[in-house]
Amino acid sequence: MLLVKDQNQLFYSIPPEEWKRLLPHLILVDLELSMILYEPGMKMTHVFFPATAIVSLLYELENGASAEIAVVGNEGLVGISIFMGGETATSRAVVQSEGYGYKIKSSILFDEFNRSGPVMHLLLRYTQALISQMTQTAVCNRHHSLDQQLCRWLLLSADRLTGNELIMTQELIANMLGVRREGVTEAATKLQKEGLIKYARGHITILNRTGLEQRTCECYKVVKEEYDRLLPHSIAT
Repeated sequence: MLLVKDQNQLFYSIPPEEWKRLLPHLILVDLELSMILYEPGMKMTHVFFPATAIVSLLYELENGASAEIAVVGNEGLVGISIFMGGETATSRAVVQSEGYGYKIKSSILFDEFNRSGPVMHLLLRYTQALISQMTQTAVCNRHHSLDQQLCRWLLLSADRLTGNELIMTQELIANMLGVRREGVTEAATKLQKEGLIKYARGHITILNRTGLEQRTCECYKVVKEEYDRLLPHSIAT
């Protein structure tokens, strides 16, 4: 597959000279559903740039309970710890929507970061946007209803896909949101009755995006505006 820069927003934003240095080191990879890219404490030998896949960053407690702290798609990368001063993962990274992406050796990207040029500034802007998403997710999970959280999650996921369909079971959504499966079932049923989504056998189709945006809390807008501000050439829809 020919690697074109608009497959990932960060690729698109890398200037030609820096892109020429990185391109030979990028490796195409299939990112299968539920594939675990990192576990907490794992040494990060590669950094991943999703193209058509979506990766969830999850924090898992000792009792096995987990919750999503951020979602990464074609707007970003998985593995910011590499250039933020650490070599190990602090959370679990798992593929929530299968597709393909690219990986590069951590040492290669770290060397480029240390040139203190355009790539460093781009990665720092992306990291700021990701931290904003993590912060807003924490606030949303604490203060907003499950219906609103589900709408936010659906919109963030849809922004990172080329179509309007997600393949995701209610059990996986419950794990992402850190709630009971029954709660997700009830919330999804409400949205389906309102004609906003169609849900059947693990396939979620967004029927009315405007309706979802009106139904969700302010958290989605806050996150999207921050990404648009920091990464102005966004390819996400």
